[in-house]
Amino acid sequence: MTNVSVQADVDVTDPSLVEGFPGVGLVGKIAADHLVAEFDMTHHADVYCDSLPKVAVYREGDAALQPPVRIYADGDRDLLVLQSDVPVGSDAAGELAACLSGWFDDLGVTPIYLSGIPEEKDASPPALYGLGIGAGVDAVSDAGIDAPDEAGVVSGPTGVLLSDAVESGRTAVGLVVESDPRFPDPEAARVLIKEGIEPLTGVDVPVDHLVERAEQIRSAKERLAKRMQDAGEEST
Repeated sequence: MTNVSVQADVDVTDPSLVEGFPGVGLVGKIAADHLVAEFDMTHHADVYCDSLPKVAVYREGDAALQPPVRIYADGDRDLLVLQSDVPVGSDAAGELAACLSGWFDDLGVTPIYLSGIPEEKDASPPALYGLGIGAGVDAVSDAGIDAPDEAGVVSGPTGVLLSDAVESGRTAVGLVVESDPRFPDPEAARVLIKEGIEPLTGVDVPVDHLVERAEQIRSAKERLAKRMQDAGEEST
């Protein structure tokens, strides 16, 4: 069973929701984490799902335990962020899609799904492509985000959520950015934010800290990725 448990009421009107599941280059997670921290967003709701890993997470300097998948909100910016501290499998993503779709409808949410496409790094900035379902197609075009220059498939939990939107005809946007296939990629996350999330939401997002702390973020996310890979039943 999946449910959204509201922890703090936040008034939002037709909000955009940025999804941040760990994926290629951890670009979605880096971008989502940055938004939550930069805007000091309110911990709005917890998301529970039978097929999610049964773990509890904690923060530096905070003794309170939290579930691994949470929703943060900023009423002034009409912005929501879906933050995940665990990898999400296809089964769990399917359950999440079924649960969140009704919640999206109730709040008038436009989800923005983030994904990385593996690309070896070079001196050129990572390319960003926009995808859409329903009114999301016009939203991508109006934001000046290029359509893909070749065919492809969005997989993983983000692909499951986009597939649910396609099947239901529900408005959604997908952003795909070229990302380092081996290491966390803060630069690709910066491109996602500045060239994708900003024009879609109309929210100005400072990224100075993200750029200045790129190596620190990369190192921290590498440790996170390794813990995820190594985690077993007895691991924390």
